[in-house]
Amino acid sequence: MSTNPKGFLQRAFTDNHLQLITSGKTERIRYVAVNVSEKWSDPEEKVRAAYYAELIYRYGYAPEYIGVEVTVPDRTPADRADLVIFRDKERTKPFGVIECKRDGISDAEFKQAVEQAFGNGHAHKFRAEYIGVIAGQTRAFYDCSDKFGVLEREANIVADLPIQYGKPEEFKYYKDAFPKPDISAVSRDDLIKTIRKCHQPLWGGGRLSPPMAFGELTKLIFLKTRDEKTPRKKGEPYNFQIKTNETAQRLATRIKDMYAIERQREPDVFNDNIKIDDITLKNVVLHLEGINLTATDLDTKGVAFEQFMDGFFKGDFGQYFTPRNIIAFTIQMLDIQVGDYVMDPACGSGGFLLHALDHVRKQASSYYTDENSKEHFDYWHSFAEKRLFGIEINEEIARVAKMNMIVHDDGHTNIIGNDALEPLANIGRKNASFAAIVGLDPETGNRDESKGFDKIPTNPPFGAVIKEELHSYLSSYELSRYISKSDGKDEDDAEDTSGDYKAGKKAVKQRSSVKTEIIYCERIWQLLKPGGRAGVVLPDGLLTNASLQGVRDWILERFKVLAVVSLPQFAFAHFGAGVKSSVLFLEKRDPSVPASDDEAIFMAVAENVGYDATGRTTYQVEVLDETPAQLRIERQSCDLFDWEVTFDWVPGEGNKPGHWSERHRYVVPNSGLLGKYAAFKLDPEPFFV
Repeated sequence: MSTNPKGFLQRAFTDNHLQLITSGKTERIRYVAVNVSEKWSDPEEKVRAAYYAELIYRYGYAPEYIGVEVTVPDRTPADRADLVIFRDKERTKPFGVIECKRDGISDAEFKQAVEQAFGNGHAHKFRAEYIGVIAGQTRAFYDCSDKFGVLEREANIVADLPIQYGKPEEFKYYKDAFPKPDISAVSRDDLIKTIRKCHQPLWGGGRLSPPMAFGELTKLIFLKTRDEKTPRKKGEPYNFQIKTNETAQRLATRIKDMYAIERQREPDVFNDNIKIDDITLKNVVLHLEGINLTATDLDTKGVAFEQFMDGFFKGDFGQYFTPRNIIAFTIQMLDIQVGDYVMDPACGSGGFLLHALDHVRKQASSYYTDENSKEHFDYWHSFAEKRLFGIEINEEIARVAKMNMIVHDDGHTNIIGNDALEPLANIGRKNASFAAIVGLDPETGNRDESKGFDKIPTNPPFGAVIKEELHSYLSSYELSRYISKSDGKDEDDAEDTSGDYKAGKKAVKQRSSVKTEIIYCERIWQLLKPGGRAGVVLPDGLLTNASLQGVRDWILERFKVLAVVSLPQFAFAHFGAGVKSSVLFLEKRDPSVPASDDEAIFMAVAENVGYDATGRTTYQVEVLDETPAQLRIERQSCDLFDWEVTFDWVPGEGNKPGHWSERHRYVVPNSGLLGKYAAFKLDPEPFFV
């Protein structure tokens, strides 16, 4: 027997409890037992029909006892209840009154619907025992009997509507205990709606900054996934949900106690308390409790969170987000392998790390065809747990990166909240694994220069300056003395002519301020092991300004430049940055191998990167396969590479037409500039694409 609400709906059509009636262009749904028909295109009607089917198959109520569009007596103005469960076949003794709303309504609209349901349930001559509000995955039920006051909205909450006129269960969701509900996987669209519904009360129109609000959501999603993964017997309830007669205060106490236990187990994941008020916490739990994030497909979660954050990280927070196509291109060019130690020293929301993880996860599928096997899981999860590192100076954004990793089934992240330019020993004290990889001796602070990370994909911050008066570590960087004129330093620095910057020799005078991207180049060199490679997004000014020739010479002396790919002016405009940039691919030289003027460099210009300055897509699209109203596979081409994208069809609601919803995408090997670079490596002659 299906336990999926959509399965219940299909069964109701099959068993002729529901009928679709088409008249011209109009489609209506008929509730057969009560002979009521309504417009099927209404989003609320789809919610009502799905729950009507649940009432029959999950809760055990006979269709003849369920009223549809029932007039509530003594209500002014006249009101109709969406669904009423009666105790008698004549439908005169109400047991439960249900209000149905479209999925995705705001918390304020949901609260208004609760009041509407109470008004109907408390109406004179129509006193129901229970009321409920259904809005997609978000559901709330209340005991409205005489033992509670008419204004009570907390102590009278019940976990779920009783089954077959019984008493409410203590919890709503149980593991494998049909007809009691179990939590279930969701589609990408449903997951995006849920994330938005959770973020809205947390952000609260500006009470918390968006990253701080997202950080609080991080903690609750962390706790939710841990609860899902906790071993429990068949028929046992989940803990991350609202119990019968549990006030917001009691729920908050219980959730915070659960969180405190998990914090002790994983002190490196989260290091502070839940900071939101009890009512907000209750609303977030209400939105999340019915979803099984662990069972939801990894691609679904990846696409949902990436698209949500694509819109989230703009304006003030655009610096923490790199467009997906630039990330995917960089990861493919570096060809990260399961044995690589990978570091992003400016990881922001974690985009480079997640794409590196996804790249390795796809490699696992070429070795183990069963993606649910222990071998497949261990292959990529061990990489995520032990070899994937990030550093982020903004603690709020670091939380976002941690949550991103947790959502992708990795709760053991190595995201280090720190200034990536501080002395390596300082960072090593925060993370022992980091210290071991870069060869730091915790006793002496000495370093084994032969050790370091294998791959560094990163987009370091541009334009800001590091001032010696605020950052005492500046003078420890060689590149703070490789700059001529005023580029990268304060205007009041006296001009120093004692150093020959064109020859790459360091100037005698130490600069009092240097642009961040310059110092990041040296930190990347320090983090890499000899032979290690980096893909770095850098402003074109660093590649062309005469005053930075010394910096370029320093780079050429210590790195082999593998490739330079120029990006269009608008590549980062959608996220609030308009600096012309390129992606440099560098390999750290072995100290014993000197630079050579004969080294070939792959150079290319990418004009179409898959989107324009407004964020609209600019791909050339080829349809590879399509089953109308079911499945569609496209090849989306740009200069960087091609995507192969799989879509599922989502039917329209109300006046909104149906649409294709992305399920999964992967980079087509050797397409676009990736293919050009592969050919170049076989015969490395200098050329320009």
